[in-house]
Amino acid sequence: MRFVSYNIQYGIGLDGRFDLERIAASIGDADIIALQEVTRGFHRNGHVDLVTRFEKLFPGHFSAFHAPCDIDIGSAIEDGRAVSRRFQFGNMILSRWPILATRLIPLPRTRTISPMNLQRGATEALIATPDGPLRVYSVHLDHVLPAERIAQIRYLKDRLLGYPLEGGAITGAADFGMAEPPHPEDFVVMGDFNMEPETPEYCAMTGSRDAFYGRSLRLENPVDALAHLGRLTPESYSWIHPENPEKRMHLDYCFLSAGLASRLSDAWTDYEAKGSDHLPVGFTLA
Repeated sequence: MRFVSYNIQYGIGLDGRFDLERIAASIGDADIIALQEVTRGFHRNGHVDLVTRFEKLFPGHFSAFHAPCDIDIGSAIEDGRAVSRRFQFGNMILSRWPILATRLIPLPRTRTISPMNLQRGATEALIATPDGPLRVYSVHLDHVLPAERIAQIRYLKDRLLGYPLEGGAITGAADFGMAEPPHPEDFVVMGDFNMEPETPEYCAMTGSRDAFYGRSLRLENPVDALAHLGRLTPESYSWIHPENPEKRMHLDYCFLSAGLASRLSDAWTDYEAKGSDHLPVGFTLA
């Protein structure tokens, strides 16, 4: 199974061009795709409904989208009828296999005066893969404050590890005359974490390194696919500064539960992609 994550910057590349087809071309061979900065009603890309557009670009994939940030941008009564105009900013998952259940997980945040701080979240999708049910998350963390990212990571990890006990979108589904969704332990978490390797936030996610043993596989710590295969280096990057292309940082990750680490066969960053200020990152499970 081939997984890819891509912060698409609402469809606009480093060259300033809005081009969803070029984004789709760079990730089109993936079975499961996590997208961040997916928008509806955003003036910077002409108010395009990106959810609908990506569903059309990937007709063979099922989709789930949740917008933790959803605000009014000029709703009004027109000709006696209420017309809603909203800006939505969120995370999307596309899957070659059916999505059994989905939900939004809002992440902790604090009020700022400046710079902007919007509500962040994770889109959760329970997917019926050929190897059994798998939880997949598309995540976008705060871009300014390390302490807020740490709080978001801790909350997210509680949801990841507590899922078998808490349940997902529904439990006791028989009351509605539906089958009970499965509650798998294994998961994949992909997205823009706005943190660099070995920072306090990164260590909060993966656990700290031991001087002798390095970073051990532990149930409570998701595994960084790129690092686990030795592909994460000081030269690695997944984001390019739009106004200063020489400034680059590694901010995007694919994490998986420790139980999946033995099946990890490949991981990569697509340095040729041009559709965003971020780059696609991905991995393959045998």
